[in-house]
Amino acid sequence: MHPMTGCLFYGFSGQGELYVQAEDGCTGFTLYVNDRAVNVEAAQDGTLCRADLSAVTKNGRNTLQVSDVTEGSVHVCIPYPEVIPGTPEETGISGDALDLIDTVISCNVEHGFPAAQLAVVKDGKLVYEKAWGNVQTYDREGNRIESAPVTTDTLFDLASNTKMYSVNYAVQYLFSNGQLNPETRITDILGDAFAEDTIRIDYAGYEPVSRETAVERKRKLTVRHLLTHRGGFPPGPHYYNDRYDHATQDYDSDAGNVLYSGTGADAETREKTKQMIFATPVMYEPGTAVLYSDLDYMILGLCVEAVTGKRLDAYLKEVFWDPMGLTHITYDPLENGFTEDDCAATELMGNSRDGQLHYSGIRTDVIRGEVHDPNAYYCMGGVSGHAGLFASASDLARLASVMLSGGYGPNRWFSQDAVDLFTAPNSSDVFHYGLGWWREGDHVRDRYFGSVTSSDTFGHQGFTGTLTMIDPEENLVVVLLTNSIHTRLLENDVTLSKYKGGFYTTSVLGFVPQILSVGADSDSRVLRSILSDMTQDAQRQLQEDGITDEAHPKYQAYLSLLDALQKWDDRMSEKPRTEA
Repeated sequence: MHPMTGCLFYGFSGQGELYVQAEDGCTGFTLYVNDRAVNVEAAQDGTLCRADLSAVTKNGRNTLQVSDVTEGSVHVCIPYPEVIPGTPEETGISGDALDLIDTVISCNVEHGFPAAQLAVVKDGKLVYEKAWGNVQTYDREGNRIESAPVTTDTLFDLASNTKMYSVNYAVQYLFSNGQLNPETRITDILGDAFAEDTIRIDYAGYEPVSRETAVERKRKLTVRHLLTHRGGFPPGPHYYNDRYDHATQDYDSDAGNVLYSGTGADAETREKTKQMIFATPVMYEPGTAVLYSDLDYMILGLCVEAVTGKRLDAYLKEVFWDPMGLTHITYDPLENGFTEDDCAATELMGNSRDGQLHYSGIRTDVIRGEVHDPNAYYCMGGVSGHAGLFASASDLARLASVMLSGGYGPNRWFSQDAVDLFTAPNSSDVFHYGLGWWREGDHVRDRYFGSVTSSDTFGHQGFTGTLTMIDPEENLVVVLLTNSIHTRLLENDVTLSKYKGGFYTTSVLGFVPQILSVGADSDSRVLRSILSDMTQDAQRQLQEDGITDEAHPKYQAYLSLLDALQKWDDRMSEKPRTEA
């Protein structure tokens, strides 16, 4: 008799299978999953046997034991869990909580919010997916128009959520396979020119340094520095405008030209951008501060391409999307079989912020099916590590679920070491960042993840109005995609950043995980109190801001909550008393 052998595997209750085969003369053995015997008699004679594990698996870590092996060996293969259809009730998610979320978003849309899409995966099951609004709500002047409705297949511009599902996924995979280490220096990947081509710039507000010091700083940069936004690069250089000033990180908005040309991932355009990146100095000593920068992930995207020898979009499609059967995630959707009607619109007047920015070549029409981010569009041909991905909420939720187990079906991508490393706090003084991933930590990300999720919850957000939230303690994935910037800017907004869509509850993305978490253990009366509190808070903010104009988006957001409260009360009054 051979000693008992065992292992752990990640799974979910009500699903799972394994394949087992006796080898090298083995004529008998016993197999247990979670201390329950599994019938594998057909494998005793060397036949490859499939066993259904749905009756014995549980959510999270499961144990496998093989004992009483007569001789030889036993080969066992357990595919990774996949996302399968399910219902909220079988995973403990409150139907009332989902109805409340639906009511709030629906009323927001009725009162001017553009569109949204939501997917919820719990315990390996897609338990909810829904869409609201139309693919284009407004024309370039801000007038409401009719267009095709958003469906659960509509693609949304993910903006900075791209960072996680392009660069982070690629780097985590390469790390798991021993092809890339977070401590690797960028010059070892992109070559010495990354440092040597640096020009001297005295950044406004930062201590001037010599060119030699600027070069030496860039030589120190590692993959880890950029993943954790500790590299020292400026937040988002305007490489697309030929009047960009590195020192002030600004440009003359009434002059200049688009430096490079639009879509199609033009190789010459991307190479010019690469040269500008190589010339850019860092603002401070790497590793000494955190400054969120798109440039970090533009560089990491170039690193992935250098290591793999493939353009980022082609690599991700080959390694992740195709093996998972994902058909609604892509860069450059209009170049990859999708139409404008398949994509939710973003900014109304291109990148001109309601016509207030001017330079030759700037887009000035409603953006549909093209990446909104100007560096991604003008400088990287739509394919970049920091922005450019489009996806549906359901496909993105499936992809996000890989972070719970490291694989999907027969495919293994991330070792447990990789998952642990990349989602842990990146340092002893910064708990709300992992390696790229945003972490809840000590309630630092409540706006995005809600206030009752576990401290180990992680995910990311995107400028266009997108959210991914992954709570490993609850095996919960929430993907909320919106196009909140598909609205006019607030009148007299000198910051050019206050889109009217940003004043609605739906744009405060964390309200969805908040309601899901609270609603799991609460009845409809508790949920009503949450909605009532939200409405009272909105009213109080109106009073504090002195807003009395009903046309103001904050007032419309308040009125939409009043409508939601009335609809909720009407719905509850129609339910049997035992349900309410």
